Amino acid sequence: MMDTLLQDLRYALRTLAKTPGFTLGVVLTLALGIGANVAMFSILDRMLFRPPPLLRDPGAVHRVYLARRYRGEEFSNSAMQYARYTDLTNWTSSFARTAAFTEEDIAIGVGTDAREMRVGIVSASFFGFFDAPPALGRYFTAAEDTPPNGTPVAVLAFAFWQTRYGGRNDVLGSTLQIGPSVYTIVGVAPEGFFGLWPTQRPVAFIPVSCHASAWAAMRLRNESWWTTYQWTWMSMLVQRKPGVSLAGATADLTNALLKSYTAQLATSPGMTPLALARPRGIVASVLSERGPKESSFAKVATWISGVALIVLLIACANVANLLLARVLRRRREIAVRLALGVSRVRLLSQLFTESVLLAVLGGLAGLLVAEWGGAVLRAQFLAKSSDVSVMGDARTLLFGGVAALGAGLLSGLAPALVSSHTDVAGDLKAGAREGTFQRSRLRIALLVLQGALSVVLLVGAGLFVRSLRHVQVIPLGYDVDPLLFVELNLRGVRLDSARNVQLRQELLDAAQGIPGVEFATRQVTVPFWGSWNQTLYVAGIDSTNRLGEFYLNAVTPDYFATLGTRILRGRGVAAQDGAHAPGVMVVSDAMAKTLWPGRDPIGQCVRVGADTAPCRYVVGVAENIKSQKLGDDPGLFYYLPAAQWHPQDGGLFIRTRGEATPQVETIRRRLQQNMPGASYVTVTPLRDILGQQTRSWQLGATMFLAFGALALALAAIGLYSVMAYNVSQRTQELGVRAALGAQQRDLVRLVVTEGLTLGAAGVAIGVVIALAGGNWLGPLLFQESPHDPLVFGFVTAVLLGVTGLASFVPSRRAARVDPMVALRYE
Repeated sequence: MMDTLLQDLRYALRTLAKTPGFTLGVVLTLALGIGANVAMFSILDRMLFRPPPLLRDPGAVHRVYLARRYRGEEFSNSAMQYARYTDLTNWTSSFARTAAFTEEDIAIGVGTDAREMRVGIVSASFFGFFDAPPALGRYFTAAEDTPPNGTPVAVLAFAFWQTRYGGRNDVLGSTLQIGPSVYTIVGVAPEGFFGLWPTQRPVAFIPVSCHASAWAAMRLRNESWWTTYQWTWMSMLVQRKPGVSLAGATADLTNALLKSYTAQLATSPGMTPLALARPRGIVASVLSERGPKESSFAKVATWISGVALIVLLIACANVANLLLARVLRRRREIAVRLALGVSRVRLLSQLFTESVLLAVLGGLAGLLVAEWGGAVLRAQFLAKSSDVSVMGDARTLLFGGVAALGAGLLSGLAPALVSSHTDVAGDLKAGAREGTFQRSRLRIALLVLQGALSVVLLVGAGLFVRSLRHVQVIPLGYDVDPLLFVELNLRGVRLDSARNVQLRQELLDAAQGIPGVEFATRQVTVPFWGSWNQTLYVAGIDSTNRLGEFYLNAVTPDYFATLGTRILRGRGVAAQDGAHAPGVMVVSDAMAKTLWPGRDPIGQCVRVGADTAPCRYVVGVAENIKSQKLGDDPGLFYYLPAAQWHPQDGGLFIRTRGEATPQVETIRRRLQQNMPGASYVTVTPLRDILGQQTRSWQLGATMFLAFGALALALAAIGLYSVMAYNVSQRTQELGVRAALGAQQRDLVRLVVTEGLTLGAAGVAIGVVIALAGGNWLGPLLFQESPHDPLVFGFVTAVLLGVTGLASFVPSRRAARVDPMVALRYE
């Protein structure tokens, strides 16, 4: 068997070496298809299937989600308060261990060496979930992670230890400033340990208690963060006990959550009643993108992986067409070999060996495509994942090998079918081209399949492009491109309330004096970044919570000019709305219509936070804004003067002349001059914040277009090759037609019509598939029908146009056939 295999390999190599152009074309075609699939597998595997490295018993480890109903719809997320985490830990019996965790970009180091890096904020029990003994020193203990303050100790990630400290053992006991606190290094995690964040790798791990106490101190808040339900900021990891089912663990968790929610109601009577909220716990995948439900981003990634598979099928069909053409040209040679005694099994073995060898070469080239070109995809799907490699990952390499083998077998199937039905006697007697056209029907079927699959991809691309267009033109109620968000990071600099207010005023004055800045304003919340809501009390309404969630912002007089939000009635926040002036507010148009339908909102009294709070009188109505989601955001929003609401909190919005992004560094450097001590500012374009909301549609449009264009190009090449081959096989027939009086335009029309017929058949089949698949794609679109006639019409026109062009070139050759030469062709 080995001798036979080696003989077949040598024969295939000699055969392919004789036609380098053909070999190169096939290898490149397969490389594109295989490379696209390997790149998408490396992404999808990490997002939805691969457990975090070194995780112990991954089948029993879960992330906890909390769900509750609001206006008849259930919402769930993994964020919770530390008090909730304590309740769920104490009041459940299904879990062998639990842990609290979150991650955040925090400034590490001091002075000019300070850089924001990813930090894992975890409870001491977190490390027990992993089979990862420390490479040096130890992990921090439960005693060092006890509220309210804990002990400021840190565990370094292995890579950070190597790059920052050169892998020195004397790092233990040294100190490192992380955020506002100075931590003592007590250990180094082993190589390959990244916690739950293999693609957003932390450089250090610190105790939950230390981070929370520092955060609370910076904001001068006196509440007990570990016993109250005010600060929602962390998540919970659990491991089921042996023998405990997923359903049993979920029921146990829900019972504990009901007790915890009841305890919270005792301290927060304005909350939604238990019977309406109907909270429940969910024990879900440890991978955040899977969640209780796959995120829209993960769904888009799954669809794009399917698109990549379609591209591979088109590539295989194209290669099968090319191999089939070779078999048809070699039919007399094959007949001779069969007549000399070669078995059909051995002949098929040689043909499959040739196609598999081509696929292996295409697979190797595809790995290079996935490594280099796939880096762009990984940067889009996996944040901060530049170190994710294809070549160094065994799972991805195995998938690449399977994809190459599958592509080789699929590509070789059509030639094998034709060869297995070879008529030895007929082919030995036949002319070089006699009867070949009949045997090309399989090539035509493959061509129609390519066209149909191309239609599916192009329809998907068109639908995502339309969705993205809808997103881009949706009225937000504020401008985006000229706006910058300035966030203050005090890093432990202790300022009293008066100095905090003074610092923010200094920054506001400095910002307004920077060349290129039109307006600047204070704020405490940012659309799609952070929100703040308080219970409102309005005369005549028993509970405003039943009407929706009302979000607030505290702003200075230039806020509406800065953001470009229009005042529809009354006025905005003014300079006279100081700390000792009467309380005022500006409400959105949606909020005014919700609270006072059919009445004038101006002058109405609203109490914020408590029914004993002083009245705040409505002085203006602003246009609605999108702050929570781009879809059906109810727009229940109101604005308070910054001087009257937490004047020591918040940052700035800055409006620049022209696009804001190029001016980020200039503005940051100027504002940094006003920051005391080790504190600093970060400046973020509002476009970057909004981009996180539009990311799935942007990605879907980009990838569907890229893969659709690739599929269209492959289909066009396949159509051209089939038409060119058919013209060459029909030289005698076309010569007879010319001799009988057919004009050149008649011959051109004959060939082009045949090509358009094939293209129309592919379009018809593709449209049917796309219409059927639209029901699954629809939920990922934004205000776009999956059966949009404009998209289907445009795709049909494009494919038929490409078909006509690909057919026209061979038709010109047909028109130039010399009848005398054609009649003597045999």
